[in-house]
Amino acid sequence: MSPRLFLNLLENNWGNLASSDTLWPHRKLKTNADRLCGELYFMNGADALIKALADAGVDVCFANPGTSEMQLVAAIDKEPRMRAILGLFEGVVTGAADGYGRMLDKPALTLLHLGPGFGNGSANLHNARRARSPIINMIGEHATYHRQYDAPLTADIEGFAKPVSHWVGLSASPESLAQTGLDALEVALSYPGKVASFIAPADHAWTEIDAAAVPSTTASTPAPAVVHDDTVAEAANALKTGNTAVLFLGGMALREEALFQAGRIQARTGVRLITETFCARHQRGAGRVSTERLPYFAEQAIAALEGTDQFIIVGSKPPVSFFAYPDKPSVLVPETATTILLADPRTDALDALTRLADALDAPAEPARLQTRVLHKLEPGDINMVELGKVVANRLPADAIVSDEGATNGFGAFMYTNTAEPHDWLMLTGGSIGQGLPLAVGAATACPDRKVIALQADGSAMYTLQALWTMAREALDITVVLLNNRSYAILNIEMERVGVAESSTKARSLLDLSNPDLDWVKLAEGMGVAAEQVVSVEQFDDAMGKALATPGPYLIEVILPGYESA
Repeated sequence: MSPRLFLNLLENNWGNLASSDTLWPHRKLKTNADRLCGELYFMNGADALIKALADAGVDVCFANPGTSEMQLVAAIDKEPRMRAILGLFEGVVTGAADGYGRMLDKPALTLLHLGPGFGNGSANLHNARRARSPIINMIGEHATYHRQYDAPLTADIEGFAKPVSHWVGLSASPESLAQTGLDALEVALSYPGKVASFIAPADHAWTEIDAAAVPSTTASTPAPAVVHDDTVAEAANALKTGNTAVLFLGGMALREEALFQAGRIQARTGVRLITETFCARHQRGAGRVSTERLPYFAEQAIAALEGTDQFIIVGSKPPVSFFAYPDKPSVLVPETATTILLADPRTDALDALTRLADALDAPAEPARLQTRVLHKLEPGDINMVELGKVVANRLPADAIVSDEGATNGFGAFMYTNTAEPHDWLMLTGGSIGQGLPLAVGAATACPDRKVIALQADGSAMYTLQALWTMAREALDITVVLLNNRSYAILNIEMERVGVAESSTKARSLLDLSNPDLDWVKLAEGMGVAAEQVVSVEQFDDAMGKALATPGPYLIEVILPGYESA
């Protein structure tokens, strides 16, 4: 007799057995049969999928599920090795997975509800794709036989997913669902990371399968490409000419070990080290190699690169203007410069820089590492400079900064170059609403490190639901909310296109007052402690308190001139 048949017989006669004097042995038989059936014979597709991913090391799922994903939710519930974190909006879910992937170089799993749910999360997947973060998106789908009826939530999920995914897979059967998930994991692990999405039909998740059909192998990690010797020699020869040269760094070239090798090259040749304007993860601060940052505005970037003869790229691509402007170039590198792509973003940056340093017979260490500096504060109104000083002075060692501070956050980036060693995460794809979710993911990945979310008010409104997740998960995040009640960058852009005096109607589209957003109340309504500051002294005190307080804390910084609308 099979265990399942035995269990059915036992269940059908349980009422009689319950009144029997021999209840205890029968209960024991039922428990053992249930365990045997569940573990050895009857596992559904969802159980197999989640077990396979957990076996392969996937240990976090950021989720916003719906009806079609209930079997997947149940499977995650059964898997003790996988943590489940709820986001109240899919953009929080995908942005958190981005922050997690940037910090651990391995993917988290997301759980998204059909095409519309994925669509809600796509903006932060655009940012994640630009950051080359490893992410696995698990997208629920109607049962295969139900799609023909065009139910209200039926959608072209592949159409939603392809623009922001490097790979999209579709489960072909209940037995293949687990392997589809492992295929997505292998894609996600491609150096330095990819966004992989797969579709899980509801009937594939709930259908029972033979446990022997569950894949027993884990996903492999593809080895990164390495630069050719000839390309290393070409870059070395260019740097030996003595002409003005730039080593343009991005992606994995901004990790500490890779920057160390760039510092060796600089010590040998005097080359300028310039980074991408917006980087996925930059390891900086005291004890690390200092770099310049390419300015955001095109005319400033062009001026910064003027006179460059040799432009050597590692971990990035040639920089271009964020937007087109009349009569201004799109490409920022001088036309007269020789551009050499030493290593594109998917070529091993550390290997390329190490081999280039060795080819130049560079010294064993950089000539100079950044020193720690404490900045003297000027009391009074908060401005970009004083805000930057406070953040730099207070930043604890090994902190992680999620930077979506926009126009008023530049001072913090500038001054924190002399702060304790830290990681700086930026808005890579330009789609705002990334900063708070990114902090959630970073804090989940690194619970022993303090996370600071440097956040502007306009972009914070896109994903303010992240505050709720911070509170629920007790994440150690200090949010510095810069409130100027405006899309300030757009006011600058209005002037740059020649509209110095705009109409009341135009100004209203860039203005965030009437009514004013009260971030202390918004935060407290989400379960996050908060306070408002208006001076340098208040901000410094609040930062000290927030950084000493475990869990989430929000500081609303009211910038001068915006005390009231």
